[in-house]
Amino acid sequence: MAAKQAVEKAKSQRVFGQAQKSGKMLRAGLYARVSTHDQQTLPLQIRTMRQYAGTRGWTIVVQIREIGSGSTQRELREKLLAAARRREIDVVLVWRLDRWGRSLVDLVVTLKELAQLGVGFVSITEALDLTTATGRAMAGLLAVFAEFERDILRERVRAGLAHARQNGKKLGRPITAGLHTTQ
Repeated sequence: MAAKQAVEKAKSQRVFGQAQKSGKMLRAGLYARVSTHDQQTLPLQIRTMRQYAGTRGWTIVVQIREIGSGSTQRELREKLLAAARRREIDVVLVWRLDRWGRSLVDLVVTLKELAQLGVGFVSITEALDLTTATGRAMAGLLAVFAEFERDILRERVRAGLAHARQNGKKLGRPITAGLHTTQ
């Protein structure tokens, strides 16, 4: 009787995402990124993710801090993906979804790979937990709207450039002073 009560108590205290089926705690890989050296949010991202992992009872196995544009190849993110492929982590934790992937294609491909590996993905700011069906549906919607927003911005920039050309504005890099000097 006492053993049955202890099992029921342990089950009731477990929060979703805290423990795997085997009973061991989840191993988390944290990924923080800023686009340029002058951005100062890396400490904020890391602190927030560490607090979140602690609240969920996760063990932090790897912590990645990367500086670089989302449009370029990110070597440190690849290291985190390699850790997932080696089954060294059970969940990837990011501060914001756009810190992980910039394009819809990149986002979908990497999240799909993580899902196939059985590795969860959590984005704190958007309260997005892709270990659930609802979280996966929301991620799809967010990614679609993010891509839509980028397309709209791209169209606005092109329209602005066309308008400037029509008004006789010279676009592009200015001719350098070195080309005008005579020797």
